[in-house]
Amino acid sequence: MRTASNAWLLLMLVFLTACTTMPTPSAEAIADLAPTGRLRAVINLGNPILANSDAATAEPVGVSVDLARELARELGVQADLLVVKTAGEAVDALATGRVDVGFFAIDPARAATTAYSAAYVQIEGAYLVRNESPLQSNDEVDRAGTRVAVGARSAYDLYLSRELKAATIERAPTSPEVVSYFLARQLDVAAGVKQQLEADARSKPGLRLLPGRFMVINQAMGMAKGKVAGAQALADFVEQAKASGFVARALERHGIAGAAVAPPAAPR
Repeated sequence: MRTASNAWLLLMLVFLTACTTMPTPSAEAIADLAPTGRLRAVINLGNPILANSDAATAEPVGVSVDLARELARELGVQADLLVVKTAGEAVDALATGRVDVGFFAIDPARAATTAYSAAYVQIEGAYLVRNESPLQSNDEVDRAGTRVAVGARSAYDLYLSRELKAATIERAPTSPEVVSYFLARQLDVAAGVKQQLEADARSKPGLRLLPGRFMVINQAMGMAKGKVAGAQALADFVEQAKASGFVARALERHGIAGAAVAPPAAPR
């Protein structure tokens, strides 16, 4: 009985390993993802859920950094990280060919030039107001005369630019500057990543978040369109990183609360 039980456990281990191991990248996929012989990845510090600067070393750290280095390891190459401060700079770096992969919120405005993987984490977008604000719910924000601060070219800038019909959008230079921009200009609402707004509300008195969320931000890896083998390998890597627990462990390791590992991609 013990032998049969051990054999069954070994079979299950082999099965689970097969389900969570990235297929060996083809030479074409490696050429697509690392055409210079190194994986060039852009890291956006504008979203503190995904990346930050280490206080002691000033080196980039975070979930996206871990994923970039793990993808390079899977490809058998070294990783070169280009660190930027905004989502717009990350998009531009990919569009101009300075990097091979990046970490982006999935948005139709970027889909014309970017081949996305499925999401690896999901983050909530929320609204912040002053305590004395008459606004009590998310659906009250889109009214004439309401001025909303967003980070320029961020995921929620793109989303709210489509969705808000009556309110006015005003753009801070970067996402981490949204609340300071909102306060300095006496705007009505600050929009952004929920965890960042919660941190700002704790450090600055007189602020509160509206209940719930106005959007779910699906964070994915992306590369330039037109590289079929590379795009498939990138998609496979992200699915493996979720299924194996790599993403969940990275979130825990970096002390990230409130972001959820995205569900498996829908079958094609």
